Amino acid sequence: MNILMVASEAEPFAKTGGLADVLGALPKALRALGHRVAVVMPRYRSSNERIGPTSRVLETLAARKDASVDLLDGDVPFYFVNCPVLYDRDGGPYGNGSGDFPDNHIRFSTLCRAAIAISRWIFRPDIIHCHDWQTGLLPAYLRTSLALDPTFIGVKTLYTIHNLGYQGLFPAETLAETGLDRAVFHPGGVEFWGQVNFMKSGLVYSDALSTVSERYSQEIQTAEQGFGLDGVLRDRAAALHGILNGADYGEWNPETDPLIAANYSDRDLSGKFACKSDLIAEFGLPTDAESRPLLGVVSRFVSQKGFDILGEIAPALAALNVSLVALGTGEKQYEELFRDLAVAHPGHIAVQIAYDHKLAHKIEAGADMFLMPSHYEPCGLNQMYSLRYGTVPVVRATGGLDDTIGDRTGFKFEEYSGPALLDAVHVALGAFPDKAAWTGMMLAGMREDFSWHAAAGRYSALYGKLTRVPAG
Repeated sequence: MNILMVASEAEPFAKTGGLADVLGALPKALRALGHRVAVVMPRYRSSNERIGPTSRVLETLAARKDASVDLLDGDVPFYFVNCPVLYDRDGGPYGNGSGDFPDNHIRFSTLCRAAIAISRWIFRPDIIHCHDWQTGLLPAYLRTSLALDPTFIGVKTLYTIHNLGYQGLFPAETLAETGLDRAVFHPGGVEFWGQVNFMKSGLVYSDALSTVSERYSQEIQTAEQGFGLDGVLRDRAAALHGILNGADYGEWNPETDPLIAANYSDRDLSGKFACKSDLIAEFGLPTDAESRPLLGVVSRFVSQKGFDILGEIAPALAALNVSLVALGTGEKQYEELFRDLAVAHPGHIAVQIAYDHKLAHKIEAGADMFLMPSHYEPCGLNQMYSLRYGTVPVVRATGGLDDTIGDRTGFKFEEYSGPALLDAVHVALGAFPDKAAWTGMMLAGMREDFSWHAAAGRYSALYGKLTRVPAG
């Protein structure tokens, strides 16, 4: 089948989170199953140095004359929507230091309409696979203004929810700037408490829905984790599929990783201690930290990730004679939290406020344990990376964390609270001195297989069901 992926970010061109990892790996895994796959995304200023030479394949778009499309050809072609007035900006894909860009509704409705133009003129898909709120209007265009267009007869849409907490909410008056008919602005369409909701559009108008773990597909149908869309999701429960993300072991593999101090495997763990020593030096911790448990964090610093409860117990952690290293950027309050903790507990807690791909690899390889105390976690990838690197996860039992971590491979806690997290850390620290048992847990995790092959197979089967074509 021909699969057109549409997303706002993809490795290695633009990344703010796990969505980019998925778009970097899933298309390749689907291609290995025999599908023809292409990706559409914006051409951001920050992406240009990573893109390299491209060819212009569409000079203008009907919806926007100042936008064109550039092709980076390869096994998985990437079509970049080139509109400097929208995408050639300082900052990230969605905003800068002042907040979200106020015209994001135009920026990402343009992405959707460009993908439709590519479908019409260049890459004729069987499936258009849309990812997260930024692509939510695309199914609405196909089901409304293009419903009778013969070009799109038989084309099916799959809409994947990577994080329901980010929905793309805009004032009602912005609808006119997206090119959608006012008739879609009602409670059964894109309207959400008087606003335009891009995520809701995707949920309502797509042929099928998926999300990135089985448990998360259930959690988002509840009031607690549905962010106001749980009723819509319950109505569409028969069309909703939980498909666990995979880990890219070509990128995250301690046997071959060029970014860590020493390579190692489940057959020879000796290199892991060298990685721990290197990580301790990288963060400026004292050398005696080598003899005590080292906990790692790599994350966006946002409330979803559980840093409020981690902050509650940080002084208690420091008193337990452990070390904690953290890497990430995000909300100012949590960046300041980690800075304050590092100042208050020198020699025990250290932080780097940055996005640093190399250092993320060093933490996965050098830490003894990896903390993910998330309030909610649609899938999570770092716990999968941690398993492969023999770094034992301590996680909250939610979403993909619950689906991927078992008693043989890590430690889980249920209640979202500082004391529950601290209890889980206590249990893990109690197990750490038994080196034979701890090594057994490390090895069990390293031998788990969360590769993209299984996820790609499930997507392939779902595509086949939608198009009534046998899966490859």
